[in-house]
Amino acid sequence: MSELHTLTLLDIQNRIIGPNHPSFIIAEIAQTHDGSLGLAHSYIDAAADLGADAVKFQTHIADAESTLDEPFRIKFSSQDATRYDYWKRMEFTSEQWQGLADHCSKKGLFFLSSPFSIQAVELLEKIGVPAWKIGSGEAVSGDILDAVLGTGKPVLASTGMSTFLEIDALVGSFRKKETSFALFQCTSKYPVDLSEIGLNLIQEMKKRYACPVGLSDHSGSIYPALAAMAQGADIIEAHIVFDKRMFGPDTPASLTVDEFKLLTQARDAFHKMNSNPVNKDKMADCMQEMRGMFGKSLAPIKDLSAGTMLTHDLLTAKKPAAGIPADQKDTIVGKKLKNDVSKKRLLRWEDIYE
Repeated sequence: MSELHTLTLLDIQNRIIGPNHPSFIIAEIAQTHDGSLGLAHSYIDAAADLGADAVKFQTHIADAESTLDEPFRIKFSSQDATRYDYWKRMEFTSEQWQGLADHCSKKGLFFLSSPFSIQAVELLEKIGVPAWKIGSGEAVSGDILDAVLGTGKPVLASTGMSTFLEIDALVGSFRKKETSFALFQCTSKYPVDLSEIGLNLIQEMKKRYACPVGLSDHSGSIYPALAAMAQGADIIEAHIVFDKRMFGPDTPASLTVDEFKLLTQARDAFHKMNSNPVNKDKMADCMQEMRGMFGKSLAPIKDLSAGTMLTHDLLTAKKPAAGIPADQKDTIVGKKLKNDVSKKRLLRWEDIYE
């Protein structure tokens, strides 16, 4: 895009997302609940315990989005004859979705869910999602985008299958509607190889669109998210699973709960470091005691008796810096000792005749 824009931040119910703020971490539950409402609630508890900022589901309504002609992305299940059957099995009622949202609220989590149909948008809007997450496949879906933009809520959009021209158009539609937004660099492979993560695109998108940009990761590895945060990613979305042996198409692209904990710990650590720039000179002033411990002073290389004339070959430098500074060697060479001096201690000015 040739038009320049002022850098914007994203505000989701007073949680600011953007530079100089902690990375916003989303635990992507997606379909790892495998249609079990109880398991979905368990993931909310886990995400809260892990320190995530939000959880994200996917709201699928089979009759509204799919047909019997839709192929499986991964044919993983013998219990679902068609992709349509799978989406049907993944459905929750509006009351069940409300229960999940309420659970998130009680746990201090933002409840997010990607809609895949107009009916899903309507359902989620009724529940009261604080922001919209648009999946990569819906970034060019005009009807869903129009419905989402009509709500006036912030939008988090993945770009996993989009060209820059398509992202230009998407961002243009956000700005036309004066919609707050953030973008995700994303590669729509499950799992995606580390060679195709595209960390370089995070900064490129920030410069091009002047908005918060994050990484939506499907690698099943902690490294992309850690690297993205270290390079200034504003948002991290990563799939979560209790165990890599669990059933489902998203498991290979997910992090275990233990791995996910590393992300939230890294978020806090990175923000603490980035929020506290160090003045090198002031820090050196604070290191005087430490400099004394690690610095060196002059010492004899062997036991010396009083009256010995000091020569270069009789002197060495040893820790700590509590005696005659090592750089004063030339000053005392040629002078005589007043006292016996052990090789096990430092020389002192009072040991030397002026």
